[in-house]
Parts: sequence; C-alpha cells; structure tokens
Amino acid sequence: ETELPGVGDQDQVVPVALHVDLTHRQVLGPLVRGDPGGPQDPHHLERLRALQRRGLGNGRVVDVRVLAEAIVDLERRVRVGGAEDLVALADHPKMVGIGESGLDYHYTAESAAAQAESLRIHIEAARQTGLPLIIHARDADDDMARILTEEHRAGAYACVMHCFSSGAALAEAALDLGFYLSMSGIAAFPKSQELRDIFAAAPVERILVETDSPYLAPPPYRGKRNEPAYTAHTAAVGAEVYGLDLPTFAAQTEANFERLFSKAAA
Repeated sequence: ETELPGVGDQDQVVPVALHVDLTHRQVLGPLVRGDPGGPQDPHHLERLRALQRRGLGNGRVVDVRVLAEAIVDLERRVRVGGAEDLVALADHPKMVGIGESGLDYHYTAESAAAQAESLRIHIEAARQTGLPLIIHARDADDDMARILTEEHRAGAYACVMHCFSSGAALAEAALDLGFYLSMSGIAAFPKSQELRDIFAAAPVERILVETDSPYLAPPPYRGKRNEPAYTAHTAAVGAEVYGLDLPTFAAQTEANFERLFSKAAA
C-alpha cells in the first residue's frame, strides 16, 4: 500500500519500485476523497490517468489503483461526505478499497466523537461495497477494538490494520474478526521487537507489507523519504519474523493482498 510521492519524481520512483518487483501489477495510489459537491476531484483523477497511460523504459505500464475516503472536518466537527458518497465513488473500476479511516488520539483526542463518526461512515461503505477498509489506529486501541467489533456484529466487512503499530490486544481483536495486519518500516526498527513479536503471533496468511510512503522508511533509509522500493527491506524483516526465505514470504504476502484486494487483483 503506497501513497505516491509528488508528481515531479514519479518517473524516478515508480521504475525503481517495478525493478525490485515488489509492487506486482498495481501501485495503490493517492486517496481520492469524497466531497460535499459530489464526485472526486477531476484534476486529481486526470493525473492518475496520465500516470496509468505512461509507458516506462522497460515497456511496462503502471496500473494505479485508488482508495475512496470521506472527510470529517475535525475543527468544525462537521461531516463532509458520507457512506453514500463513498459507495458511489467505489463503483469506479479503479477504486479498490475504502479509507483510510480510523482513530488517532495522539494529537486530536478531543475530536474522538467526530473521528468515531467518520470511522463508522467508512465501515458502512466497506460493508455495502464489499471493498476492504483501511484502518489507521494510534493511541486509541480500546475504542478501536470496541467500534470494529460492534460494527462487525452489525454486518461483516473486510479490513486491514494499516501500518500496524498498536498493542497485542488490538491485533488479537482484529485477527479474531478475520482482519489483516499490515507491516510497515516500523517493524524493521531496531527497538520494535515487541511489535515483531505481535506479528509473529499472527498467521502469515493475514500479513501485508506496505511503505506508508513517504513516511516510515525502514533501515537503512530511516529518516529519509520512503518509497515503494524500500518494501524489500521491510519484507526481509518479515521473512525473518516468520522463519521464511524472502521469496516465499513475498509470494505469501502478495497472495494475501490479492485475496483481500480482490478488485485490484482482477
């Protein structure tokens, strides 16, 4: 899962990612957001289409997929876009997921109610469309586990815990609901042994690998801008966690991606 870097350097970033062959057929691209006026930003989509049409030096063409996300204005506590907007967006053939959405209390705990409303909007859209929900969770483990469980009881939906760095209890709750955990560069940090232990306790069939580009570059690029090619380093750590060789782990996580993001794999 990757948010593409700025337009100006895609010619450099994407071919490198394809060279390491970890992005498979698709780059999961920038979020296209619902807005109160109706459809997604046409200029944004046109930039995506231009990237899709662009041939690379080796003759390969980038297949950009996007995620639909609604916005809740946390300052004014108002909803901007709802489940119906996301469902409409998701009808587009390149819309392969819903989100990201979630709870982040690290800096904005005072907006917990608005965040919860946004999260439930996205869950409902995932439920209606059958597309996987991408969850962001930070310093909100108890509320996150509670809402995900409550909503799953109301109707099943698919989900991945994006850039997972929460505690063991939330990981267990997510896995019990049939969700996936996504491993970012954080898992490769030297002081992340507790997080690696959490991943090790999860079935490898429920693990994805992502960049969270341009953030959270794994060693030896920590502190620099992240990019898709660096997933090779995160995946190498993941392979060690599961006692697998890198090609086997890469093949497993690719199969996991295609199982969860079935619209992208089609």
